[in-house]
Amino acid sequence: MSEHQVRGRKVADRIRVIVAEMLERRVKDPRLGFVTVTEVRVTGDLQHASVFYTVLGSEEDRASSAAALESAKGLVRSEVGRRLGLRLTPTLEFLPDALPDSAQHLEEALRAAAERDAELAELAAKATPAGEADPYRKPVRDADETE
Repeated sequence: MSEHQVRGRKVADRIRVIVAEMLERRVKDPRLGFVTVTEVRVTGDLQHASVFYTVLGSEEDRASSAAALESAKGLVRSEVGRRLGLRLTPTLEFLPDALPDSAQHLEEALRAAAERDAELAELAAKATPAGEADPYRKPVRDADETE
């Protein structure tokens, strides 16, 4: 990794911590649910930060938390700028993280596959061969060769 990439990663990690602390301590919006900041990605010039988050709860909780994050964006950005000490404060964009939904979908697919495997194993245990028990042909041996 180049020095530029390392700096970007450090800035992203610092922004993630600052945003998480702000949401926990300073943002008092009642619409804000149980939000977890999962990742922050910054552009190479450090001018824009994408903040990925998850919300515990229903679809309604997610929607109200998204609105609360959007309204608190200015306050959070001001604090990020103050605590980072960069020449230019990056703009913030809050994006819902799709990973939990993907993981849930994957878990459901694995559960369904396990159920189908169990059904198939049960059928296989009860199955009997369609033809002879040993379908392979054996060479015919003379009575002399067996002795």
